[in-house]
Amino acid sequence: MSPFLVANILVPSARESQDLRIANMPKPNLIASILHHPKLMPYNRLAVLVVLLNLCLLFCFEPIAGAERISTLSKMVLANFALATVIRSQYIVNLLFALATAAPLSWPIQIRWALAKVYHFGGIHVGAFFSGLCFLLLLLKECLGVPAINQISVIIFCTLNAFIFLTMIVSALPFLRSRYHNQFEIIARFGNWTSLLIFWALNFELGNSITSPPTFTLAAITTIVALPWIKLRRVSVRYVKPSNHVVLADFEYGVTPFAGSSTELSLNPLFEWHSFANVPLPNREGFKLTISRAGDWTGQLIEQMPTHIWVKGIPTAGVGNIEKLFKKVLWVATGSGIGPCLPHLLSEKVPGKLVWSTRNPEKTYGTQLVEDILRVQPDALIWDTDQKGKPNLVELTYQKFMESGAEAVICIANKKVTWQVVYEMERRGIPAFGAIWDS
Repeated sequence: MSPFLVANILVPSARESQDLRIANMPKPNLIASILHHPKLMPYNRLAVLVVLLNLCLLFCFEPIAGAERISTLSKMVLANFALATVIRSQYIVNLLFALATAAPLSWPIQIRWALAKVYHFGGIHVGAFFSGLCFLLLLLKECLGVPAINQISVIIFCTLNAFIFLTMIVSALPFLRSRYHNQFEIIARFGNWTSLLIFWALNFELGNSITSPPTFTLAAITTIVALPWIKLRRVSVRYVKPSNHVVLADFEYGVTPFAGSSTELSLNPLFEWHSFANVPLPNREGFKLTISRAGDWTGQLIEQMPTHIWVKGIPTAGVGNIEKLFKKVLWVATGSGIGPCLPHLLSEKVPGKLVWSTRNPEKTYGTQLVEDILRVQPDALIWDTDQKGKPNLVELTYQKFMESGAEAVICIANKKVTWQVVYEMERRGIPAFGAIWDS
């Protein structure tokens, strides 16, 4: 091990040893504990808000009857399906992040804290998709009770789409999605494409013309769905393999992504995609990805290191981009969570402090990566769990936050640790953010 690393990882200096004595945290605020509970996070609030807005519209439509009611309900189904699709578009996601992070640093911290929750936009997707299914079931009920031209075909199309929607919603339930994620992706992808085709058929069965708003809306949805696939390409990749746990993949195919974005990779583009944080490289085109062994797919990639791999779409903003809303950020990572932190630390666009807990960092991730971090973060706390055991990350985060003068905490770890750190900080009045595993 290089002498440069020893003082920062295995043998803390006197100053660092004093830092590692965990401070007593204040008791959490009761109201903040309720408001910031994961069950009440903005993601869920947005989902409920969309459903409530749809209920209000349904109440307004109550006096409408007959063929006009069928037409109105069909438009509401399409409107919700459009919203659920558009809000997930890579271009729209980047736009949302750009708008949210444009707020000046002079704005009150509470406003910037709220804007930084922009990555919870998936709640709109969930609320719209669920509302669309409810309106679709109502449309099916109305079609069964009102004689109409092409009634049988409309009923068949509605029934098929309702079945597809229900299947997609069930497969997306957290306890099923986490256990059968590959199957969830396949159901979501092919279900989405199939339902879109059925919507086109239903659109013309209901008598909508080529120039009607529903047809225009369907054309827009189809374009949004197709755009990432239009940019599908198979590109070459080089690897550095510091250990059997990690590979550093190097891409150079004419795309230099922005710090904090992610790229989707696949070995079989129709069935399985995985997203990784981009690390732009100084003074050259291209980027690197830190890929850790976290399942069958990443394990296969690390073992085989294919010379070419599929990418699609455009670099897409992730949770780390919210750093722009704060004067200084404390980054907290465990293991391979350092990957999404790297581009922000190396770019040095926003002052930061790093706390990284991992097994033997130099052996696992390579000397070069650790030295790159310490070059820009000489005061980084890199906690080697092989040497010191696992830390109490909540208390360590609180202490380092108080010492660093940061305005916010961004935690990149597994789901349990991330949610625990974010919740424990926010219930003590500290802006904290982390992935919400909604994809």
